[in-house]
Amino acid sequence: MDKKVVVITGAGSGLGASLTEKFSNLGYYVCLLGRTEEKLEQTAKRLSKEFSIYPVDVSRKSEAADVFQSIQREVGPIDILINNAGVGMFDVAENIKEDAVHQMIDINLKGTIFCTQEVLPDMKKRNDGMIVNVVSTAGLEGKVTESVYCASKFGVRGFSESLVRELEDTQVRVLAVYMGGMKTAFWDGIYENDAIKDLMHPDDVAEIIMDNMKPRKNLTVQDVVIKNKI
Repeated sequence: MDKKVVVITGAGSGLGASLTEKFSNLGYYVCLLGRTEEKLEQTAKRLSKEFSIYPVDVSRKSEAADVFQSIQREVGPIDILINNAGVGMFDVAENIKEDAVHQMIDINLKGTIFCTQEVLPDMKKRNDGMIVNVVSTAGLEGKVTESVYCASKFGVRGFSESLVRELEDTQVRVLAVYMGGMKTAFWDGIYENDAIKDLMHPDDVAEIIMDNMKPRKNLTVQDVVIKNKI
């Protein structure tokens, strides 16, 4: 197909949904990935262009492999992968439950790795493509009550920086995005609405990410930090 194909994980809400809508408006064929099909369908209602929905748990390598093979078979080569899926459970280190530890490491870190592994061979073969890892400022500094969340995001940071080095002799680009908290459902059950009312809007963050993704002569953007005003 002639259209560019973008795959966005965690497309059911927040930043993922904003990116999905903006890429669709630009004429991309958008593949929406996420754990909850109903949320993906809600995002898809805002799209007027071509798209596909793929329910998947990115933390399971076999599921990720099946979905990405289906996309490449049914839609075509993947031009852009945006690893946006993520979860966070916050408490002081000794109180974080085992299941929460597994979820954050499995989805935030392993999910990013597994999805990236599925697109790299074809991108390298075509010598073209882009991988965007949505990391969070939790990948830049330790934070109180976020020890395991930060550990997962520091892992994504290391993975991203290593990818840049591995791909420096190719035309495959990598962008790591370190953004602060946004006004999204991510904080449901953690903070009340009043506590997040002044946070960044995901539409604004999506615009900044997309602007830094644009190919430019004689330069490349490998990471970008987006913070809330103090």
